[in-house]
Amino acid sequence: MKTAPRVILSGGGTGGHIYPAIAIANEIKRRYPEADILFVGAKDRMEMQKVPSAGYPIKGLWISGVQRKLTWSNLMFPFKLLSSLFTSKKIIKKFKPDIAIGTGGFASGPLLRMAASANVPTLLQEQNSYPGITNKWLAKSADRICVAYPRLERFFPKEKIQVTGNPVRQDLLNLEGKQQKGREVYGLVAGKTTLLILGGSLGARRINQLIESKLDFFKEKNIQIVWQCGKLYFEEYKKYNDRDEVQVHQFIETMDLAYASADIILSRAGAGSVSELCLVGKPTLFIPSPNVAEDHQTKNAQAIVAQKGALLIREKDLDTAFEKTITGLVEDPELQKNLSRAIQKLALPNATMEIVDEVEKIIEKKRDEK
Repeated sequence: MKTAPRVILSGGGTGGHIYPAIAIANEIKRRYPEADILFVGAKDRMEMQKVPSAGYPIKGLWISGVQRKLTWSNLMFPFKLLSSLFTSKKIIKKFKPDIAIGTGGFASGPLLRMAASANVPTLLQEQNSYPGITNKWLAKSADRICVAYPRLERFFPKEKIQVTGNPVRQDLLNLEGKQQKGREVYGLVAGKTTLLILGGSLGARRINQLIESKLDFFKEKNIQIVWQCGKLYFEEYKKYNDRDEVQVHQFIETMDLAYASADIILSRAGAGSVSELCLVGKPTLFIPSPNVAEDHQTKNAQAIVAQKGALLIREKDLDTAFEKTITGLVEDPELQKNLSRAIQKLALPNATMEIVDEVEKIIEKKRDEK
């Protein structure tokens, strides 16, 4: 493709939608430094800060998701949707994109719907093993749907699907030789099992409550923990930094070093996290959030467990199963090796490049038709 493209990306509400969109934008910029890229997000959501921090302009729509109970926000949803469709139409008319890319979330719905109606080609990037309502709604008009899991034909037209995997941070592609530096950065003691705990950028209340209740158990088992408790809970749990075997972090900036220094990882099962953990290849215990649409985190985790690549405990079973599961994992090096080998086989490290390959093909085809 000779001419630098004009690209609109939309996705947000959570990091799982935002960071893949930024990764795609970065790869487009790497190939085409003169590319004109615009993001569209939901007003008052985290993308309105994260995207400008990554160096890209963003416009906001007055849109939000539908809650599971009757709320004022739900009553306002039809008006928000109409407003967002109208605003999206104006943005597309002014920007004149070659393609619109959606990575899920509230804003991508109206933006990609109006792009398709304006005869702008569209590409969806679906991170989960069970698609969200927005991408299901957009699938019929999409030119290509890049997915991270097989067997999504029951949700999307088969001829539009391309299995690429999820975009991930480039510094995770090679952790070789980073373990020692990671131990130094995090002040870890050699000879102790290191457990890395990841509950997401905002945090996971149930996981934090579990870890707090098991601190003496970890000490007894000679386990040191690097505990990312999240933005919402840091003030509550930072007091445990006084303990030698505990490190509490609001957010982990050097994830590559944290992953490299870990022996075992305990994590939620958001799509981005699952994709990263496949690349990292460490023994993993998933505790999926039950409080997400269609229980998709459990489905993400089950897709890995079905290939014998991880262990899974549901929140409702934590009180009875956690200590036994962790003890069995720590005391069984063979199980650790088997889990590591199996989860690494599921890694798709070239996802971002393959998605942008599809973007190029779609734009070229459209230009050839003109």
